[in-house]
Amino acid sequence: MAAVPFVIAVHGGAGTMSPNPDLEAPYHRALKAALAAGAALLESGGAALDAVQAAVVSLEDCPLFNAGRGSVYTAAARHEMDAAVMDGQRLAAGAVACVHGVRNPVLLARSVLSDSGHVLMVGEGAQCFAQQMGLAMEPDAWFDTEERLDDLRRAQRQRRAMGVPAPLRDSGHFGTVGAVALDAHGHLAGAVSTGGLTAKRPGRVGDSAVIGAGIYANDLSCAVVATGTGEHFIRTAAAHDVHARMLYRGQSLQEAAPDVVFGELLRIGGRGGLIAVDARGEVSMPFNTAGMYRGVQRQGEAACTAIFQDQAPAA
Repeated sequence: MAAVPFVIAVHGGAGTMSPNPDLEAPYHRALKAALAAGAALLESGGAALDAVQAAVVSLEDCPLFNAGRGSVYTAAARHEMDAAVMDGQRLAAGAVACVHGVRNPVLLARSVLSDSGHVLMVGEGAQCFAQQMGLAMEPDAWFDTEERLDDLRRAQRQRRAMGVPAPLRDSGHFGTVGAVALDAHGHLAGAVSTGGLTAKRPGRVGDSAVIGAGIYANDLSCAVVATGTGEHFIRTAAAHDVHARMLYRGQSLQEAAPDVVFGELLRIGGRGGLIAVDARGEVSMPFNTAGMYRGVQRQGEAACTAIFQDQAPAA
């Protein structure tokens, strides 16, 4: 098979800050660093699965995003992280939920795919598996950030004042990171990671760890990763719905992805977006929030990133 031009796309969550070039710049740099990490592997003929993993590791290690080191706090003032990966060639997947202390949950999800014989592992069992696989572990202090702690305290004040038990959605920012890619061999893959919702109930799992909801990849159609109100993405099987619309309805990616984000998802109150790439290298990044931290890099082209709704990704 002749090589095809590779493409990789990443996101750092839906929702935005107020426009401010000085505040935006670090996010653009972080997104471009993630794209560079994945593109370096794709440039050398590497697999899409390895590329999306590398991109998400880069985002997990950046405290700007709600994943890995920048994860938010639960109501119990702890970190519980979810992650997943999926290989579109084999329909192989691995996911973890409610893990703590694992420096890069996406690497644990990859180990679940390759070494566990399972698809989804959670809690203490996943922790033990991470240690058995020799993955890097970090103390709680590694994941602690003052900004995330302030978010927790603000949520707790809101609860006391309003008597509302719902978790805080970080002023409209739905924190997840993800990547999708098409490699030179024509294969697709996706990876996703999140710290969940600020002040969520311990044990709550969102869409990121649910195959078909927050992530799906199939060489016959596309690779998709989502970010937003996780419960709504689960209820609509949003990521798989993009694939299904393409495979069974004959829609293009540019038709299917917006139909999901602005259709059934929005109809039930779901907020957020997704990034997707199809088997021809077409990319779609629809979102129904004010913005979504996002970027794309194609073979032979500069990385392009964007944040707000009225922006096309730019170098």
